[in-house]
Amino acid sequence: MSLDKPYLDVPGTTIFDAEQSRKGYHLNQFCMSLMKSANRERFKAGERAYLDEWPMSEDQKQAVLARDLNRCIGLGGNIYFLAKIGATDGKSFQQMAGSMTGMTEDEYRNMMVAGGRSVEGNRRVGEDGDAQAHRQPQGRAGRQSGL
Repeated sequence: MSLDKPYLDVPGTTIFDAEQSRKGYHLNQFCMSLMKSANRERFKAGERAYLDEWPMSEDQKQAVLARDLNRCIGLGGNIYFLAKIGATDGKSFQQMAGSMTGMTEDEYRNMMVAGGRSVEGNRRVGEDGDAQAHRQPQGRAGRQSGL
């Protein structure tokens, strides 16, 4: 049963939903293994050999080896798990995020301090091809007056 996913057309955005979670399960478990010092040392001593111990796809393994975090996300990786790779490499989350956006760490930090990215070009595309602002559906509480 396929669920309606109106969020799939947000430019440059991969939503970590149940499908992505299933796709990236072993990739994310590998990342979590890096929380243990002994596993980090084994990974650093032979990255490919350590990755081959995990039932990940070849694409996932190649993305990790290339440190292509955007590709890892597309293949089911969750950024909070992927951060363990960056930490193993001695990188801060800010350095990782900068690399994912094509910015230096300083450029990324300055952009975030200035309020983040503009919403222009980052809105979902509607069925008619026009950009639409993200709107949360109004639930019962949102329709009630006087609250």
